[in-house]
Amino acid sequence: MTYCVALRVEEGLVLCADTRTNAGVDNISVFSKLHVIEKPGERMIAIMCAGNLAVTQAVITRVTEGIGETGEEGPDSLHTVPSMFEAARLVGKAVRSVREEDAPSLSQENVAFDASFLVAGQIAGRRLRLFQVYSAGNYIEATADTPYLQIGEHKYGKPILDRVAKYDTPVEDAVKLALISMDSTLRSNLSVGMPIDLMTYRKDALHVEMRRRISEDDPYFRMIRERWSEALRQAYRDLPGPNAPLDAPKPSGGGRLFGP
Repeated sequence: MTYCVALRVEEGLVLCADTRTNAGVDNISVFSKLHVIEKPGERMIAIMCAGNLAVTQAVITRVTEGIGETGEEGPDSLHTVPSMFEAARLVGKAVRSVREEDAPSLSQENVAFDASFLVAGQIAGRRLRLFQVYSAGNYIEATADTPYLQIGEHKYGKPILDRVAKYDTPVEDAVKLALISMDSTLRSNLSVGMPIDLMTYRKDALHVEMRRRISEDDPYFRMIRERWSEALRQAYRDLPGPNAPLDAPKPSGGGRLFGP
């Protein structure tokens, strides 16, 4: 299993993915699930994937190397699509192509065709956009009302995003939310594991701002984990007991997460 989350906020994008791939409890490997197509000044497209590794790798290969007939500009690929909408369509087309070829043989081995993708980025002169592509090849887009999308083992990291993530959230705060969401998933599901790939992009920059692999001993991520856990413990301690008056003064003790 895996967990990937992407936030498209007013200032840009934050993408976060784990790297664990399981083929049984005794066969655990590390594979990057964050792939970037970048031509500074012209386009930046990032794609994250979850599901059957062979299927997702086949789709990534097709969208980066090209699909369809080779013309004057070569086959369609993420290097040539004119818009992010066309990028999402291309990924959906690749998913359907791989399904047509591989689904029958997978079914014979009782293996489900399982693949989903987050496609995010911007092409010069176009809007910054974020899409989720399903295993059927169809897709949805993140909006200002719902500025984040998730794939994989998403349920553990969703509550913090539902409560806090907004379209006007600054990129720096969106990074905190993505890491807290990932930490919640790591703590609750052993099929999601370190290291983590993290990336940020600023609207209209047309190049990656930051790309970083976070390991267990990363000091910033360790601080996030420790202070978030302590903030939660303090928050529940600050809540009044069931027999206390509801208008009782709030107990002292703080509980601030990122204050001085």
